[in-house]
Formats: sequence, C-alpha cells, structure tokens
Amino acid sequence: MTAPTKQRVVVGLSGGVDSAVTAHLLKKQGHEVVGIFMKNWEDDDDSEFCSSNIDFVDAAAVADVIGIEIEHVNFAADYKDRVFAEFLREYQAGRTPNPDVLCNAEIKFKAFLDHAMRLGAEKIATGHYARVRRVAADPGSMPQGHDRMESHATARDGALESEWRYELLKGLDPSKDQSYFLHRLNQAQLSKTLFPVGELHKTEVRRIAEEIGLPNAKKKDSTGICFIGERPFREFLNRYISHAPGPIQDDRGRTLGKHVGLSFYTLGQRQGLGIGGVKDKGAQRGGGEHEPWFVARKDLEKNTLRVVQGHDHPWLLSHTLEAADASWVAGHPPALGACAAKTRYRQQDAACTVLQAEGRSFRLEFPDAQWAVTPGQSAVLYDGEVCLGGGVISACA
Repeated sequence: MTAPTKQRVVVGLSGGVDSAVTAHLLKKQGHEVVGIFMKNWEDDDDSEFCSSNIDFVDAAAVADVIGIEIEHVNFAADYKDRVFAEFLREYQAGRTPNPDVLCNAEIKFKAFLDHAMRLGAEKIATGHYARVRRVAADPGSMPQGHDRMESHATARDGALESEWRYELLKGLDPSKDQSYFLHRLNQAQLSKTLFPVGELHKTEVRRIAEEIGLPNAKKKDSTGICFIGERPFREFLNRYISHAPGPIQDDRGRTLGKHVGLSFYTLGQRQGLGIGGVKDKGAQRGGGEHEPWFVARKDLEKNTLRVVQGHDHPWLLSHTLEAADASWVAGHPPALGACAAKTRYRQQDAACTVLQAEGRSFRLEFPDAQWAVTPGQSAVLYDGEVCLGGGVISACA
C-alpha cells in the first residue's frame, strides 16, 4: 500500500494522553500538525471540580515536547446553546440524555471542524478510540491497483472523492472503543477525520507517551460528563433544574419514601434512593424482601418515582424499543432484519432485529431482554465492527 499523503492536520489537544499521542503519531508520519485546545465550559471554571486551565497547561506542555503550535479556542457559547440547553431540556422532560454524543456531533466535529478548516486544515484528528475506513462506493469505479477497502490513514486520492464512502469502525481496544459516542458523525465529517489511537490498545498508547517523555503519560483518564468533572452530579444539576419532591412507590403502589425531584434519577439506578427493604407481615427470613431496589419508571404526571426489588424484575426488562432523531453514518438507514445494538455504553453488542427504519425513527426487537433501557440514551446499531448510526431511545416495552 502506498505511503500516506502529507497533510495539514489540526488535532484537538485536551490535555489527556490519548490526544497527545495522536498528535505525536501524526507528526511522526510527516504531517504538518497544529494543536487546538477547546474550552467548552466557563461556569465556575475556577472550582476544584472543573478547571480547564490545568488541562490547557498540560496540553501546552505536550505541544512543546512534540514541537507543534497550539491555539486556545473558546467554544463555550456554542456548547451552551447546542449541547447544554438540550441536556437540560431532556432532564426536565424526565429523560436521561447523553451529552457526550451531542458534544461530538455539535462541537468537536462541527464547530471545531469548521474552525480547523478556516485554519487551512485538510484533516482534523482527535484521541478517540475508533477508526475510519474508506471504501469504494462502486468497486468498478476504482483506479487500477487500488484495494476496495483502505485505511483512511493510508489512502491516497487516486479516485474522485465521490467514488468513496466512509465507514466508522470500533476501536481495536474493545475495552476503550468509543464508536458509541461518535455514531452521529456523517460522511462529510468522517471524510475529514483521523483517529490514530483507534488502531492501538490503551497500554500501547501509555507506553508511547512514556517512551517519548510526554509530561501527561501517567495522567488519569477523565471520567464523567465533560463539563461537570468529578463533582457530585445532583448538586450540579440542582443549580439549573427546578425540582419538586414526590413519593417513591413500588410496583404494588406502596409508598416507601420521598424523592427529591424526578430529574435526578435514572432507570436502573440503585444507589442514593434513601429507602430500605419493605417486609410483608409473616415474610420468611432470607426471602426476596432484602433484594436491592432499582429505579424502574418515572411518572411525570403524578410526580412519582416507581421502584422495584431485584435486578431481574420484569419492569426492568425490555424486548423492544423505539428511537427518534436517528442519524445514519452512510446517510440512509440500514436494511430491515438481523443486526446488533447497544442501548448503553460499555454494553456488549446485543443481537436484534430492525423492524422499522424510515425517516428519523426506527424500532428494534431483541430476542434476549435488555436491562434498564433508558429513554434519552442512545441506541446504536452495528454490523460487526462497523457502526451504522443510531438514535435517541424514546420508548421501550
């Protein structure tokens, strides 16, 4: 296969090790690399929980070691309008949104991509664990000597761009794969995107970082929602969302306690409910009355949180789901029939059947019941290692 074309690549440097190694690998390949640090959140940014200043210092130190320029760009207004406002709307409606999915679609691969193109970039790159594969749209149209499939990192432009299509693939490290969060990317975005660490395992990324002396080689991976950091989630949400306490009831209508506001709970939640076991009169010791409680339903009309006992309670299990606001990588929905899907990140792919997929909605059926399918989260479809796209779960049964 031919050597990669040298290009001007703008890398999103977050201050973490994955984006740092991304920049290093691209520089090593001979590309002209420029780093961009994205500031996406300004509210209480000087607090102990969420300081982008520390991350920028780390990103600048990385740029210095690698020998590239770095620019600090503020996308906080875009983030608040496009991501955070939708995040709050979903919580107020009783759903549990995934802001990382929206952030990737609206900020990292839209606002950031547009900014990079204005800087004369031919490609952008991030430290996500995913891959892009360029495939001939029509194998008969390929120039002689070209494979039908090429890694985006090594493909040359011997064919017109219209003769290619782009696939989003899982990262090679199954424990770090982030294709779930990237499923809303389209053909135009993927055609401009590189994911160098998607070809590596995390242990190899850490090894490279140490080998070249990156100052953040051992920096802890960030966790939680990007703009919240490690702070207590309920305390954060409390500042933005109105809340009305109400009853917590079980599947038999018994009141077990009081919730602090439906927005603060998610389906399948076990911790932080503030209720103990309920024991029927005459119940045997060691029975199911001591099983843990899980959030199973939210009744917005009655402002009631419904909980059930036991991980496998029928209210927690779903064989079908409906999703809206669908986005397909190929630009069109998959064919009806057998497929695989994730209804939450870090879940194993689950066999399913696509029963309907038209317009912006689709419906899936699972032979094995899925646990705590949650409206507001994303249902993402896969064909083996290829991420097809997905949508926002609206209902399940």
